[in-house]
Amino acid sequence: MELLRIEHLSKTYGTGENIVRALDDVSFSVAQGEFLAIIGPSGSGKSTLLHILGGVDRPTSGNVYMNGEDVYSRSDAELAIFRRREVGLIYQFYNLIPVLNVIENITLPVLMDGRKVNETRLRELLHTLRLEGREKHLPNQLSGGQQQRVSIGRALMNAPSVVLADEPTGNLDSKNSQEIVELLKFSNREYGQTLIVITHDESIALQADRVIAIEDGHIVRDEVIRR
Repeated sequence: MELLRIEHLSKTYGTGENIVRALDDVSFSVAQGEFLAIIGPSGSGKSTLLHILGGVDRPTSGNVYMNGEDVYSRSDAELAIFRRREVGLIYQFYNLIPVLNVIENITLPVLMDGRKVNETRLRELLHTLRLEGREKHLPNQLSGGQQQRVSIGRALMNAPSVVLADEPTGNLDSKNSQEIVELLKFSNREYGQTLIVITHDESIALQADRVIAIEDGHIVRDEVIRR
């Protein structure tokens, strides 16, 4: 079943002689529950694509459909709700709020929505992410790997339709990197969540169901990984 469909997506910055074409006529679809890795060199358009899929940055032209609905037919206020409820974003540098503890950071999207925290899901996430006993710790009291686990918990708390991870292991050592990948794969299998990961790491990409390679704003390879 198709979750995302991207049609003729383009994104440009600047004007005239200074125009930069970050994405140029990109089209593909993503199935519900798929683990997709997007690879490519720096400046290829990977992060721009991820931000557009997550409702963070509007495209210059083209369309993004989730469950058949055009994401960018929404107003800015509606897009903010879309980002909180339908998308889980994970960044390389965690983006945690330094004055909030582990539980407060994880539940932030729910609280911003004015909704009640699902305590059962919260406890399940704390257990899965091995954050039990650190619930009241601030980000600066945690290791890099623990901070990234909090970031993952925040992304999963609202049970989003899709989890988007931008170089989620880029700031971690190899041991922590593989642990984070395993946690993302677990969420993909256990919760059936669609997972899209931007990565420079071929070893991570080869663990995905499918790999899309981007260069200069174009898709140059779209390959199902055979296991």
